[in-house]
Amino acid sequence: MTLTQTIIEQAVGLSARDRLKIVDSLLISLDEPSLEFDQLWAEEANKRLAAYRRGEMGTKDVESVLGQFRRE
Repeated sequence: MTLTQTIIEQAVGLSARDRLKIVDSLLISLDEPSLEFDQLWAEEANKRLAAYRRGEMGTKDVESVLGQFRRE
C-alpha cells in the first residue's frame, strides 16, 4: 500500500468534522496566488465589461442563475 493510500484510508475513518478540516487544509494549500492567472482574469473581466457596454452581452439576475441549481 502506498503512503497516499494509507493516508486516505486513515482519513476516511475520521469524524466528518476532522475530514472537513483535512479537506479545507488541502484546498487552501492548492490556492497559491498567481500573478499571471490574476492578470488573465482581469483581462477577461475587462473584455466582458466592454462587450456589455457595447450591448453585445446581457446580464442575468442572481436569483435566475441560482434557481437553475436549486432543487425544488
